[in-house]
Amino acid sequence: MDELRILAPTGVCGSGFLETTFEKALALKPHFIGCDAGSTDPGPSHLGGGSAAFPREAVKRDLRLMLLGARRLKIPLLIGSAGTAGGDVHLEWFVAILKEIAAAENLGFKLAVIHSEQDKDYLKKRLREGRIRPLDPAPEFNEQVIDRSERIVGMMGAEPYTRALAAGAEVVIAGRSSDTAIFAAIPIERGFPEGLAWHAGKILECGAASVVQRTTPDCMFAWLRKDHFVVESPNPAYRCSPQSIASHSLYENADPFMLVECSGTLDLTHCTYEAVSERAVKVAGSEFIGAERYTVKLEGAEKVGYQSIIIGSIRDPFIIRQIDDWVERLKARIGARVTQVYGDKLKPGDYLVNIRVYGKNGTMGPLEPVKEIRSHELCLVFEVTAPTQEIASSIAGVVRHQALHLPIPEWSGLITALACPYNPAHLDRGAVYRFNVNHVVEPDTPYEMFPMQLFEVEGARIKEIAHD
Repeated sequence: MDELRILAPTGVCGSGFLETTFEKALALKPHFIGCDAGSTDPGPSHLGGGSAAFPREAVKRDLRLMLLGARRLKIPLLIGSAGTAGGDVHLEWFVAILKEIAAAENLGFKLAVIHSEQDKDYLKKRLREGRIRPLDPAPEFNEQVIDRSERIVGMMGAEPYTRALAAGAEVVIAGRSSDTAIFAAIPIERGFPEGLAWHAGKILECGAASVVQRTTPDCMFAWLRKDHFVVESPNPAYRCSPQSIASHSLYENADPFMLVECSGTLDLTHCTYEAVSERAVKVAGSEFIGAERYTVKLEGAEKVGYQSIIIGSIRDPFIIRQIDDWVERLKARIGARVTQVYGDKLKPGDYLVNIRVYGKNGTMGPLEPVKEIRSHELCLVFEVTAPTQEIASSIAGVVRHQALHLPIPEWSGLITALACPYNPAHLDRGAVYRFNVNHVVEPDTPYEMFPMQLFEVEGARIKEIAHD
């Protein structure tokens, strides 16, 4: 085929898109629909805690429209990083929504479900073989890290999608995935140049994010040909420019020219961007350099404890002028009081009290270049992280009282320093997590880390017909 038409309804399933734009895109007769459904952007809690970043009803709305559109045109629907983090629990959650839609709409199709959560014994084996290596930067990685991880996922490339389609799948729901692989798999399988396929996928995976000025998430469309591709949003209010498309290559990348995937590197050094209308851009010159060794990126998360937070504000100009000293004295007072309460049962290293000062450097911390406080008030966010929620809540009570009445030299008598908008002042957050893996593994094949299940879906009836 000389032209492959690709529709990306939105940058992430659950963020939304306009139905009017989606219908315009379907009228352009795409050969397949692809959509990213997750990311590490929302933080480690989703991977660690097994939750999704978007509400269930928001995901169901987007998925329903995509599924109905794909089945109407009888074209494949490919969705990656299901449920945000792409672990088994996320995949199960997402597929359950898909099944609800299929039953309600009486849809029939062959479904492939590709898993990306990794078996811990498999990872230990690869680690002993020296086939797991760190990216930069990376925390320490050993068997103890693997054991204490809530879950570890591998970021699949294009090959597991190709395999699912070759098995007859019409709908593919995949765990953690390279965003671009969702869109590159079919073009590569159909013989289009890999550089163009991967680059088109890079532009498409964020939906309309690469237009000149996006006001709401929406669709993006690409016409992929043998020596170039053209991108344009079906939304008539949006336009692409050479600059908007070229600049998107830097999005989520440290290098705007070299973008690494499992099977190699997308090289945009000689790429050209040309406006072919007021709203569309032609891209050519994208190249792909195959990797000497196929690698799969690993992402993991572990629980670090339980957390309570307090939000409060300070408007006293005397305290604001000495806020750094006030915060340090407050931390010392909190530590002393916690020792009084817990004694040897809780050592200083067993818990953490962090204080963010918004209006000073709450966003950037010590990297903030503006040293002068220019606000008449400050917002303080106190974070207490401890081994249990009970201890975190207890220490938060200590924090609130110490911050409320911490004296300053300019005031005599009892001072009230902190205004808290909530009662009780502390909010219990539950378990909190951190990312603990930023490594790549060298598998024997692109498929061995990503087992697949095949189902026949007929309305409410679903039958598994194959699995790894």
